[in-house]
Amino acid sequence: MFLRTFGWSFAITIAGLVAAGLIWGAEGFGVVLILAVLEISLSFDNAVVNATVLKRMNPFWQKIFLTVGVLIAVFGMRLLFPLLVVALTAHIGPSTVIDLALHSDHTYNGLTYAQHLEAANPAIAAFGGIFLLMIFLDFILEEKDFHWLRWIERPLERIGRVEALSSVISLVTLALVARFFGKEHAETVLLAGLLGLATYLGVSGLSGVFESSLEDEEAEDGAGEAAGGRQPGRSAVLVAGKAAFFLFLYLEVLDASFSFDGVVGAFAISSDIFQITLGLGIGAMYIRSLTVFLVRKGTLDDYVYLEHGAHYAIGALSVILLVSIEKKIPEIITGLIGVAFIGAALASSMRRNQRIARTEVELALEPAETAGKR
Repeated sequence: MFLRTFGWSFAITIAGLVAAGLIWGAEGFGVVLILAVLEISLSFDNAVVNATVLKRMNPFWQKIFLTVGVLIAVFGMRLLFPLLVVALTAHIGPSTVIDLALHSDHTYNGLTYAQHLEAANPAIAAFGGIFLLMIFLDFILEEKDFHWLRWIERPLERIGRVEALSSVISLVTLALVARFFGKEHAETVLLAGLLGLATYLGVSGLSGVFESSLEDEEAEDGAGEAAGGRQPGRSAVLVAGKAAFFLFLYLEVLDASFSFDGVVGAFAISSDIFQITLGLGIGAMYIRSLTVFLVRKGTLDDYVYLEHGAHYAIGALSVILLVSIEKKIPEIITGLIGVAFIGAALASSMRRNQRIARTEVELALEPAETAGKR
């Protein structure tokens, strides 16, 4: 199972590193390898969150995520998306943007491609920060089967019964960020943040509608079968397909929110857009494979606090993105925070499993001890 899930990742890594060595020599080989490691370290929590969504999709859409999704992640989010962002924010034509990207020494209005991308950070950080903040808030405010940090989660669940509270908190946060961090970019921050909120509400709302329709169809089909009526119909499959499609879009937007800081940070390592795309693409492939591996192994069911840790990491990343509108946050801090939350959640899950195992052993031994006393 491990080789079947990670086989393509290993193959693409070998092919990519060999190509880097042939095209750019030993230095290019090292740069691409470093970029791949950077992407994996920054996006590990992304894999856990992806797994919580992907496990609700059927095997067909899991394969789509691992195939078509990888192409979108590599060429769309890490190559075309930054080009589009620079074109829109700097008001540059497509041919000029491509020329800037291909020639690191070329400038437009005195700025290189990497500098234009850095200048677009307020818009991207506001969009991604609000999108990720909504994910965190909707998780922390909803009722959960398991509680990791009970002293935080139980009170927040109670106030989370207020309708649309997560949207209200996000809007207030956006207004404060635009006021205190946006400065001359306040209008851009507000617009981008509102688009991030609208994107989250639109994609998650549509997927929720289709999932609810799917549950209704399945309930009706089950009742019909029990009564000797109609067989499970095609509409349930159709609705499942629509729900999976919007969940797929949700995952791609989530990936974009996670990946942009890695794209910007990559220019500190290389100014070659193809090296950056190749290195980050290799890393993205591993994140995709790890996501599928977590789903197929049932890791989230075995270690119940991993989902909590990943969402706390998302909450921290949303704060980092919003703060980065004004202040530069080192990528190593972003990566370490995610790893710290995931590691702590994994350790707590393992301790919980050990307590349950000890309790089961004690309960199994109790009848034998009682019989011995008799």
